[in-house]
Amino acid sequence: MTFRVPKESVLSLPKEPPQRPSVPKDAATVMLLRDPADSPGAGVEVFLQRRVAGMAFAGGMTVFPGGGVDARDADASVSWVGPPPSRWAEWFSCSESVARALVCAAVRETFEESGVLLAGDESGAVTDTARYADARQALVSRDLSLAAFLADAGLTLRADLLRPWANWVTPEQEPRRYDTRFFVAALPAGQRADGATTEAEDSGWHRPSDAIAAAEAGRSGLMPPTWFTLDELAGFDSVSDVLAVERDVRRITPRLVLDGDVVRVELP
Repeated sequence: MTFRVPKESVLSLPKEPPQRPSVPKDAATVMLLRDPADSPGAGVEVFLQRRVAGMAFAGGMTVFPGGGVDARDADASVSWVGPPPSRWAEWFSCSESVARALVCAAVRETFEESGVLLAGDESGAVTDTARYADARQALVSRDLSLAAFLADAGLTLRADLLRPWANWVTPEQEPRRYDTRFFVAALPAGQRADGATTEAEDSGWHRPSDAIAAAEAGRSGLMPPTWFTLDELAGFDSVSDVLAVERDVRRITPRLVLDGDVVRVELP
């Protein structure tokens, strides 16, 4: 499969892969979804953030909340409800310890970057996260681990609120690489995504087709995995339809090829 994106949608101009590509770091990203209040059943809205231009990776790009796995995300003491790490390991073709870390990173990064917390008790997710503002900042500064935060707050990680979606690896041409597992989740009832993070200069809800149109018009930049995933999400009528999909997750490492004024993204 091949599709084309503007040059601005990749991290650097395409070039031949080095003889020894850098080893990708495990990362997690979450497509946070909601049904539009004005027209339910007519598509979904996804929470997107434009990263500040000075970021070392994807600076200035429009992305889903997410980031690299912290070593403490693999803490086996975290209180957990939903599919166990062994099931996530099957979905993402990795070890149980890596799977646990990926799910924890997905929950942690979503909370840090959007204020949405996929945790609660066996009845569902919390509805008001304002009380955890101090803990959110402590997570960002790495003064607090996710497991410690949840234990102190008497909360349980709700892995059942997440679904596996995809696995994209940064092309071998890039010096900074990530092995990113994509998750999808619905905005929990009563919560709001605020985008109060120093890593983003703009945040908000967008229809996937509108986000793609903005990139095509040059008003924003999308990396190939984000562009591709938004195109997939544009085909769904509701959040429930997205969550009901059974995904066969495969590891995708694109190849970037310069083709005139655009970049051809070749998918295996």
